[in-house]
Formats: sequence, C-alpha cells, structure tokens
Amino acid sequence: MIRHPAFAIEPWSVRERRLDLDVLAQSESVFALSNGHIGLRGNLDEGEPHGEPGTYLNGLYELRPLPYAEAGYGYPESGQTVVNVTNGKVIRLLVNDEPFDVRYGTVHEHERVLDLRAGTLTRTVLWSSPTGTRVRVTSTRLVSFTHRAVAAIRYEVEAVDEPLRVVVQSELVANETQETTDDDPRAAARLRSPLVLEENVPNKNGPAIMVHRTRVSGIRVAAGMSHEIDGPDGTLVDADGSGDVSRLTVATNLAPGRPLRLVKYFSYGWSVRRSRAATHDQVVAALAAARLAGWDGLCADQRRFLDDFWNGADVEVEGDPEVQQAVRFGLFHLLQSAARLEERPIPAKGLTGSGYDGHAFWDTEIFVLPVLTYTYPRAVADALSWRRSIVPLARARATQLGLHGTAFPWRTIHGEECSGYWPAGTAAFHVNADIAHAVTQYVDATDDTSFERETGLPLLVGTARLWCALGHHDPAGRYRIDGVTGPDEYSAVVDNNVYTNLMAQQNLRVAAETAARHPDEAERLGVTAEETTAWRDAAAAMSVPYDEDLGVHPQHEAFTQHAPWDFAATKPDQYPLLLHFPYFDLYRKQVVKQADLVLAMHLRGDAFTAEHKARNFAYYEPLTVRDSSLSACTQAVIAAEVGHLDLAYRYLGEAALMDLEDLEKNTVDGVHMASLAGAWIVLVTGFGGMRAGQGRLGFAPKLPPEITRLAFRLRYRGSLLSVTATEETTTYELLEGPPITLTHHGDQIRLDRESVARPNPPRPPSNGQPRQPPGREPAARHTKSKGHKRR
Repeated sequence: MIRHPAFAIEPWSVRERRLDLDVLAQSESVFALSNGHIGLRGNLDEGEPHGEPGTYLNGLYELRPLPYAEAGYGYPESGQTVVNVTNGKVIRLLVNDEPFDVRYGTVHEHERVLDLRAGTLTRTVLWSSPTGTRVRVTSTRLVSFTHRAVAAIRYEVEAVDEPLRVVVQSELVANETQETTDDDPRAAARLRSPLVLEENVPNKNGPAIMVHRTRVSGIRVAAGMSHEIDGPDGTLVDADGSGDVSRLTVATNLAPGRPLRLVKYFSYGWSVRRSRAATHDQVVAALAAARLAGWDGLCADQRRFLDDFWNGADVEVEGDPEVQQAVRFGLFHLLQSAARLEERPIPAKGLTGSGYDGHAFWDTEIFVLPVLTYTYPRAVADALSWRRSIVPLARARATQLGLHGTAFPWRTIHGEECSGYWPAGTAAFHVNADIAHAVTQYVDATDDTSFERETGLPLLVGTARLWCALGHHDPAGRYRIDGVTGPDEYSAVVDNNVYTNLMAQQNLRVAAETAARHPDEAERLGVTAEETTAWRDAAAAMSVPYDEDLGVHPQHEAFTQHAPWDFAATKPDQYPLLLHFPYFDLYRKQVVKQADLVLAMHLRGDAFTAEHKARNFAYYEPLTVRDSSLSACTQAVIAAEVGHLDLAYRYLGEAALMDLEDLEKNTVDGVHMASLAGAWIVLVTGFGGMRAGQGRLGFAPKLPPEITRLAFRLRYRGSLLSVTATEETTTYELLEGPPITLTHHGDQIRLDRESVARPNPPRPPSNGQPRQPPGREPAARHTKSKGHKRR
C-alpha cells in the first residue's frame, strides 16, 4: 500500500501534507492532470527528483518490434508505445546560486492539493538551502478543459527572512532519461530518445517553439511556451535553446514581501500529416488563445466546466469518508481521461502514466464508458467514434484471420493489434461484443438516433458479421463459438465461454434490430434480409453451458470438470499468479484471474434467474483470486444483488482505494481507470441497484450498514435525476429535462415536478457469506472520520 500518512481524507480534494520520496512515483500518478487530449504526470516543478517523468499526448506513439522466439501466422509485427513527449512542466529555481532540490537543504513545509472542483494541482513549499537561506515557493498547475491543447502554471517565489538573489529557469525538455528495472509485463517499454529534433526557436519576448518527429512512426509534435512575468524592478529576462532544451531565464533580487510571479502557458500540437510549419503555427495560435484568456480566465473556465460536470455526476456517501473522497477522485480522473477525446481512445491508465504502454483495452467499453454514459455522455460518443474510425483496420485484421466482419484489437493505441500474447491478441474476440454493448447502452441512455445510424450501426454490423464467421450450428442446433478467450486470462482458447456467447447474442440481436430501424444505411453497408435472419437465428440458438450436477454455469464448456487450483500450496507472495506460474498450469485448473461468469451476470442479468445468480456467485468466489483490478467492482455488484452486502462493501473499498492506497503495487505506472470507474459502478448499480435498457430505467437500492445515506445524479434520455437512498427510503427527484417513468424495486414511478419517496425493503440478513481463496479475501473496512489520515 501507499504508506503515506500525509494523504488526508477530505471530500473534495486529495491533500499531501508532506513529501515522501519513497512514494513519489505513486503520488505523480495520483496528482496527474489531463483533459483526454494532453496529460501531465504530477512531477515536481523542478523536474527532479522524479519517479517517472511523463507528458503524454493522446494517440501519439512510437513503433517498436515485437520479437517472438517462434513466429506464427497473424502475430502482430509491431508494438505501439506511448511517448513521453516534450516536458513543459519544468521550472527550475536557484536561490543564491544553490539549486532548489528537495533532496538537499531542509524542507520545512511541503503540501500538494489536487482540487477536484477547481481542477488544479497546487504546491506550497517552505525550504532552506544548505546554507540556511529560506524561500517559499507556491505553484498552481492546470490542464485546461476548455482549451484542448493548453496547460498552464502559476509560479511564485518569495524571500522569507532576508533579501536574496533568485534565478528561475522555465524550460521545454525533450527525450528525458527514463530508467526501469521492472520486469512486470504490465509495465511499459522504455524508449530511448524517441524524438528527433526538427526545430528549436527560443524567444524571450514571445513564444518559444520546439518541433520533433518520432523516429519510426513519423508523428510530428510541436511544443511551445509563453510567459507573463511580474517581478521587482531590475528583473532580467533572457532566452536560449539548443538541442532538446529551450529555456527562458528570469533573474532578480527579492526582498521579503515582494515576490517574483511567473505564469507559464504551454501547448502542444501533433500530426502525422501536417507540415512542420503548420504544426508550429498551431502551437503559436493555442498559446495566443491561452494568453487572451489569461491565468484568471483559464481558472474561471476550469471551475465553470467542473461545476457543470459535478451538477450532473456527483455522488454523496455518508458514513464512509474514504469512499466519499475516492468516488469523486475516480470521477475526476475519468473526466480527465475523456473530456477532450475527439475520436481518440481512453487508455487503461488514461494519460497518467505509461503502464500497459498507453494501450486501450476492452476496459474502456465495459467499465469506463458505462459511467460516462450516465454522467458525461458526449465523451462516450467520441470514444465510440474512435472505434468507428478504426473499422478499416479491424476489417483488415478479420480478413487476416480468415474471418468476415471486423475484429477489433485487444490492445492498441492507433488501431492495429499490439499484443504479443496471442491467446488474447488473437482469441479474445469478446472485445467486439463489448464495443457493441457500449453502443447499445449509449443509444439507450441518450436516444441519439443520428449516432445510432452513422456510428453505431457500422460497429454493430461489423461485429455481428464476426460472430457469424466465428460460430456454427452444431448437429443439435446449438450455436457454438469455439476456441476463444473470455475476460478471465487464466483460461484461454476455450469453447463456449458464457460471457462471450451471451454478449455475442446481445450483439447479434441489437444489430438486427438496428438495421431494421435504419434500412437505407443498412443497405449501404450491404446488409441483407438473409443476413439479419442469420443473426437472429444464431442469437436464438446461442449455446450457454450449464452444469446440471452442480447447478451452476461453467465459465466455459467443461470448466467445472477441471482440477481445482491448489490454493493451500500457493504462498501470499506468489500473487499475481501470472508472474510465478506457467500459463499452461493456470489454463487447465479451476482458478479465475478476474470476474468472468460473474461479469456476464452483471451485464446480461436477464439471462440468469435469481437462483442461478446466487449459486454461480457462491461457486466462483472461492476460485477468483483478483489478480486484476477489473474484478472487485463486478464481484461487489453481484454480491449486493444476491444479498451479501458486507462482502460487497469490502469489495467497494478495494475498487475505490486501488490507487489511493496502491493496492496492486503498480500505481507508479498510472492510475487504474477501470477500477476508478468501479467505485461509481458499485455505488450506483450495486447499492443503488440501477439497471437500464430498452428505454426503461429502474433502481433497487439496498445499503450496507456502514453507508447511512447514498445520493447520486445521472442523466437518462435528456433528464437529469437525483436519487437519494437511506436504509428506510429512497427519494427520486427530476432536476432537469422532460418527465420520466422509472421503477423502484419493480414498482413504477412517474417523475415530473414533485419528488417521490418510496420505502425500501428490509436489508437482507448477513449470514452465509461465501469464502474466497485463502489470503485473497477483500480487506475488512474500518471507516475513518472526516479529517483523519490514511495509515
């Protein structure tokens, strides 16, 4: 865990009251700022020390070879890796010729605050140099939600006791050194000097611009900086630059009470097509717009943007201050990952770190997009429009694999498959149904018919065609999908994975229905009546394995006949299993990395009876080791649905605190977007019991004893709703939009101008909790009162 007693528990901020260099890299991820277009890790202003320097541009990547000991047909030849581009965060300080460096001298005070309502990261430091000179430094940083390519820093230096001489160096730095000894496959490949310089133009009276190009992928990136300086009389300003550094130097004499203030605007532009001159000019224009707004204007725009977001997305949790902070922290990071996507992907770590090489996975469609669908739907349209834009690549991949339709990549940045792990990169076809599910959910929640026709239908048609190419009707008439890998990566290349089959079934049905609603567009895509009939027939005959002897659904055909994993002989330090045991051994045993069958029960609850859900959940709990951050929130939702509220509450803590307490010990590489989404998912769909589909919205709230009040807001078909639940009652209120009909524990309610309160059924008894694998139980929760610190 992050053993950081300085992280205070506050409802609207993450506050670090002292600097702990042992967890610097984790803090950099937690304090990262982004808008979905550009992302800045929370590195210290002076650049050093750092855990991992990081400035990322969504969609900018470098190619690297994927070597294989034994090559095979269809294996990807190249990987794509996110690039740490030109760093504009760096502001170095010299105090009487001594560099300000927290590793030297004395740090008397050090505080950083991530303000979730202001959208800023503020740092305050009181430092004495090795010779005893004291100086106070205050900086505030933002990545603009309203200016997609702009970030800014307000930097202030103040003499504390006596006059002193200071020099501030504001820099653009490219090709920073990054070192790693990490052999965890979830970490990123480190690239050495990926940027080739094309232009370096320093300027003390205007914008300084640097232009580079990636060595192999050929993407041009320009970075620029511009400054406003307020200092004492006699302040000197100079500029210089060469190679991979451009620098503005400000020198002055400071007396107590007269600080030096500097506002730094920096901007990025990148393209594989535009010329150097055009990319240069794009950055100059972005800097001009930023200076026109000014620092105060950027801050005001940031606050207005976030006020509007929180008005439609906030979640209030009474009784657990840790979860209250964590769910807002999660929503803030989800917004940061997606606010300005503009047809780009949402990586598994957002733009907060280089984990997983900056790749996007199926996590986006199944965990992140559901939250944004009901809180910030415009981002979902952007994310799915990116999927639509890579359809030609997905179609080419399907052709390469001898299939019809579209085969979307398991992991990618640009759209090509980048996984060297072929059981996933080739066989994890469920990502196609996951994309279709996200389309279905978004259209249901927004009733956006133009999106459905122009973006959704091509995605649904291509993925439906894939399932018809992959599956077949067996002699008994069942529709089989053999040789695939489901969500659980400890099982691979299996027959009739229940999750895959049920999601494919939904995909096929919705594709046929959508084609019928938009016949002209369907005809343009070559859809015929015979084809949609085949989709419906396959859906109706879909094979869903069931073990009659055990009375449970096997995760895939014959799974329940496998030998159980020897959990008793597995040591606590041998998790995650993938780093200590061969996949061959994992594949042939009953052991589950992450919720698979349980996830099917969440997303396709209509395919299971209440008894099935209870029996399946009890069967898979002792097998699921949660070696993935994707699992806890799903287990929590189904635990709550089947009445294990205490267990669901413990899983909530694991999902919500994944990064604030570094539970998987890899927050150094960036925060876990899916798990951050999981906190909302558990609270709203688990304890709030929210379910939606086919134009119907319903709730079935039931709270664990530790949460005395749960309130959340969400958007559905143009209406903004407020739902407030306690143990006894739930109150529904229409805040904006047209009247809406919904259900409360199955009873219909019509919301118009007046709020409506309904009683909740009694809380289910907390007996008969299922067990987990030894040593893999979710930690018991001990809530801490407001203002306390994490231990």
